[in-house]
Amino acid sequence: MNEFVAPEIDWAVLSPILVVLAAGVVGVLVEAFVPARARRLTQLVLTLGALAGTLVAVALLWDRVSTDGFAFVVDGTVVLTPFTLGIQAVVAVLAILGVLVVADRTSTGQDAFAPTAAAVPGTAYEDAAREAGLQQTEIYPLMLFATGGMLLFPATDNLIVLFIALEVLSLPLYVLCATARRRRLLSQEAAFKYFLLGAFASALMLFGIALVYGFAGSVSLETAVYVLAHPDSQVLSMMPGLVIAGVLLVSVGLLFKIGAAPFHTWTPDVYQGAPTPITAFMAACVKAAAIGAMVRVLFTLAAGLDEPLRQDLETGLWVAAILTMLVGTAAGAVQTDVKRMLAYSSIAHAGFLLVAMVGFDEVGARAVLFYVLAYGLATLGAFAVVTLVREQDADGVVLGEATHLSQWAGLARRSPLLATAFSLFLLSMAGIPLTAGFLAKFSAFSAAVEAGAWPLAVIGVLASIVAVFFYVRLIVLMVLTPPVEDTADDGASGAGGATAGSGAGTSDAGTGAEDTPERAGTLTAARAATERAAVVVISSQGPTAVAVTVCAVGVVLLGLVPGPVLDWMTQAAAFRP
Repeated sequence: MNEFVAPEIDWAVLSPILVVLAAGVVGVLVEAFVPARARRLTQLVLTLGALAGTLVAVALLWDRVSTDGFAFVVDGTVVLTPFTLGIQAVVAVLAILGVLVVADRTSTGQDAFAPTAAAVPGTAYEDAAREAGLQQTEIYPLMLFATGGMLLFPATDNLIVLFIALEVLSLPLYVLCATARRRRLLSQEAAFKYFLLGAFASALMLFGIALVYGFAGSVSLETAVYVLAHPDSQVLSMMPGLVIAGVLLVSVGLLFKIGAAPFHTWTPDVYQGAPTPITAFMAACVKAAAIGAMVRVLFTLAAGLDEPLRQDLETGLWVAAILTMLVGTAAGAVQTDVKRMLAYSSIAHAGFLLVAMVGFDEVGARAVLFYVLAYGLATLGAFAVVTLVREQDADGVVLGEATHLSQWAGLARRSPLLATAFSLFLLSMAGIPLTAGFLAKFSAFSAAVEAGAWPLAVIGVLASIVAVFFYVRLIVLMVLTPPVEDTADDGASGAGGATAGSGAGTSDAGTGAEDTPERAGTLTAARAATERAAVVVISSQGPTAVAVTVCAVGVVLLGLVPGPVLDWMTQAAAFRP
């Protein structure tokens, strides 16, 4: 009888992931045993401490991995390369900023999450939970579990573990998308769409893994590359097209997560319906983790493909990149909702990231690293600003975010600093010089040109020029257009004057009432009749202001003095040992 031999596990290699997942487990215990009055602060400290611990773990592993070229656990179940550590560091930094946005509350103590997410909107149970002041502090362990999946996603050569990481990061996000305090039905619809389409993408990914296994006799990327190089080692090794089909199906799950066309249809609805802090978290962190996993899978297998098969893979990447850029820019230009506009912007940026990957080389890997950091800071900061611009009804009750473009008119007069920060984020997304976005796009297009894909780079430049339109349009609306006066009733002129004069310090103090389904329905009807609620800029308790400030400073510094970060990312671009 064969005796089981326990594998030797280098726990230090797993430390960036284990710190976050262990904190998530502790967070669940906190929900059970810590008194309600101290629960939120405890969860917040635990979450931020765990994410900071991940950064420390990455830093401690850096010298070892950069010197040896790699560190692995159990035959590639977890493989740390400099590129993997770079992606993990970016995800951890963006997750910390995302948690700050999630943690913020208005002056009345309300956050962005329903007191009981499982309650049917408008029921007496939901009203009772709101009156009792219940809080959804389970948000924090869910974010930790999702972050743990993101850290594992680009750190494995095993396709089954890759699938597990995909599910670990996805399942908490499905729940988080359904937890919005306001516009509950829209939030729940978004979560259902995300879950349903995500299930289809996961099924296709599993089918692709099965094809790779049928070709190589293993779910290890290393083994698949070996079989490609030694075609006599497996029965099905004379069918290399099988591995291409498998890789394309695996890529479907990855393209779905980064929001690339034609697997992008969930993005606008989910970004619009999810609580805005969760949208910020997803837009920044999930895209970084998913693109890191794509680099891991595609770059590894491309190294073992012969020239015809490699060209087939490049062709598929070309098609996905062009379609994604066209969809993102064309649809984004006609949006009238800020969150949907940012969603289509995210789709376009997914296309730019794919452009950087077509060479399957370290130049592209470095461009991807810089791009996800620059884009993550800009998009997270932009959504953080959106959380502070709110609607207010005639009774002075602060409602949900004011997301219609017309409601952003004159924002610079209400809050010059907020409008400046938002304009900076939009200019970075547009790729304007002296911002991080310019260098990110320059790096991506340069990587494509160096790989001989200059037509793809030209299409990317043209798409960027078109995208400038809807970014600058919003800036003009905020800075040069006077505020739209409230026309909800005959006393519009007085209300409009008060709204125009509100500033960054305006808050919802004294408005402890929540928007009921009846009030939400009235607001929807008013919008249909082109009647807008008043717009106010609420005051942050601090965390969102810190996140916006850090993102703005990061966008500027990466645009003006990118040298140290680029040097570090050049070292981190070694995606293979």
